[in-house]
Amino acid sequence: MVWHLHKWAPMIYDNYGRPTLNLRIALTQRCNLRCLYCHREGELSPSVEMSLDEILKITCIALKLGIFKFKLTGGEPLLRSDILQMVKGIAELRGVRDLSMVTNGTLLSPVAKDLREAGLDRVNVSLPTLSSETYVWLTGGDLNDAIDGVKAAVEAGLSPVKLNMLMLKRVNEGEVSVMIDFAGQMGAILQIIELEPINVASSFYHSHHQPLDAIEAELLKRSLRVRTRRYMQNRKVYSLPETDVELIRPTENTEFCYHCTRIRTTSDGKIKPCLMRNDNLVDFVMPFRKGASDETLTQLFTDAIKMREPYYGKLIEPLANYTKKPRHSSNGHH
Repeated sequence: MVWHLHKWAPMIYDNYGRPTLNLRIALTQRCNLRCLYCHREGELSPSVEMSLDEILKITCIALKLGIFKFKLTGGEPLLRSDILQMVKGIAELRGVRDLSMVTNGTLLSPVAKDLREAGLDRVNVSLPTLSSETYVWLTGGDLNDAIDGVKAAVEAGLSPVKLNMLMLKRVNEGEVSVMIDFAGQMGAILQIIELEPINVASSFYHSHHQPLDAIEAELLKRSLRVRTRRYMQNRKVYSLPETDVELIRPTENTEFCYHCTRIRTTSDGKIKPCLMRNDNLVDFVMPFRKGASDETLTQLFTDAIKMREPYYGKLIEPLANYTKKPRHSSNGHH
């Protein structure tokens, strides 16, 4: 079944004045690797997955609310047997401006061209290292499969291809220059990501969390120009001679939260307002399965958006807390 839209809605804001522009849809928690650092989109252990029709429906409701960018995540999205139908179904919805996927890349090579033809715009490939030995230790997989996936994605015309390099202290911190060169050779963009304390053992986090300050200082020296992605957590993009490098610093970062425009759905059909929390999930799929109207489903989604709030710090207050104060001066000056 393909869902079609007939009405548009303006951009929707949360109670902190932040627009909601991006929906990350977890398709599964299954994976063919066992990455030590995987945060599984902040999910616990769901026993069921949304069907194709349910995913298309939740996408359709999001579009009605003015959300127009979608990212398919996991687990490993390519383990879904209906992935091509899913990409095609979402891409055909009127109003979708950007459809992307996060994958470990090891299953990407045979289907990259088909995904592009189905309507996928771009892809992020998790690639923490270019050392085969380190890759096996971190993921249990074959590095060559992931590299083949990157090459196939570029050749298929998925653009941009982004390489997600999770920075891990005492593991891959010495590989930044090598990864920059590799990304440049592939025609890809490098994203260097800070480790988050989600769904990983506290001992692993404290042993391997690496602040990105030193890397940022070095990138600043080498960059031709620096720009800021306003609607992507205000992250910095450093344009180097080889390629562009983005830094993603979410941990205890009030600026990151202040500019967050994302909302998520879990693989079992709950709307998840914040990656860091599981105490404010809104069940979408069960009401849909019980025949809830579009009006009810839209209200559920709206309620979830209103639950979005900055996780780190209090840079901003809810808009309801602001009141206009009369202008006055005791000395007669205005």
